[in-house]
Amino acid sequence: MIVVNENMVDVLTPAQRKLNMSKIKGKDTSPEIKIRKLLFSNGVRGYRINYNLPGKPDIAFPGKRVAVFIDGCFWHKCPIHFQEPDTRKEFWINKINRNVERDKEINRRLEEIGWEVIRVWEHQVRENPDLVVVEIINRLNSK
Repeated sequence: MIVVNENMVDVLTPAQRKLNMSKIKGKDTSPEIKIRKLLFSNGVRGYRINYNLPGKPDIAFPGKRVAVFIDGCFWHKCPIHFQEPDTRKEFWINKINRNVERDKEINRRLEEIGWEVIRVWEHQVRENPDLVVVEIINRLNSK
């Protein structure tokens, strides 16, 4: 079966598309794991993963009240790498814009309860993970 969406042909059936989308990870992504391993190898301990706070931070430092989110360039609309999808544009743009608004709300809620928020783009981890870790360590040391 071929599904037509906004004048574009989806070559996958709805069941195939659903299976593909179900494989997209929401936690323990490779950028998250890379940063956690680098933090650990640099002697940084005491962090929690997917901590029970608004937005479920990817990495949280409860003792310092620092929450780290590693945002995917597509899902969170990176100003450098985001590319509009070719199919179902209205659906995806609305979904991604809701993600961006939710990120702002989560930042606000965390800051209201005394947490500092660090947001890192997926491309920053891929391009220079050591620099990301240095930035996180510097922020932790300044608290």
